[in-house]
Amino acid sequence: MSYQKRSKDQLAARIAQDIAEGAVVNLGIGQPTLVANHIPQNREVLLHSENGMLGMGPAPVPGQEDYDLINAGKQPVTLLPGGSFFHHTDSFAMMRGGHLDICVLGAFQVSPQGDLANWSTGEKDAIPAVGGAMDLAVGALQTWVMMDLLTKKGESKIVAQCSYPLTGIACVKRVYTDLATFECSPEGLKLIDKVDGLSHAELEQLVGLPIRP
Repeated sequence: MSYQKRSKDQLAARIAQDIAEGAVVNLGIGQPTLVANHIPQNREVLLHSENGMLGMGPAPVPGQEDYDLINAGKQPVTLLPGGSFFHHTDSFAMMRGGHLDICVLGAFQVSPQGDLANWSTGEKDAIPAVGGAMDLAVGALQTWVMMDLLTKKGESKIVAQCSYPLTGIACVKRVYTDLATFECSPEGLKLIDKVDGLSHAELEQLVGLPIRP
């Protein structure tokens, strides 16, 4: 059967759907920042940015950007009523102290047990980008990953064992991809949902690993 991949915005909306009322959430650089645009209007979620902001809103309307108001990826953002600013040190204390309910990060590789590799491919010409990923991955109560399931070469980013330098061990709880959503656990991958038209067997073939229904 044929199937349609989730677009970046559809994937962001899928993640936003699972964020509970009142959660404090950090959105990593790259794709995860799109989640801010899809938080349901009647749901209060406190978005945290590691450069020292709590209470971020969706992206500004084109033409109304204020580059004094940016997230950790240097993208212009908005601030909701009641939002606050604080020192970078305080921001990392929040991350490391277990005060974030969820962080949403991109990834190069994730293992079924939740090992995460997202800061370097280990190649000689690769530019490492640690940022606050290690602090977030182990400091947040839940770490979620947002990524395409396959690389441009068609290889699964969910792997039996990460071959890239690790960001954290057994830290990822959920993996949201353009084809399916998974739960990571010591027992391996469990399927939460998948796009219409993609069979369980086809998904297992793409990932190359067993997936519990």
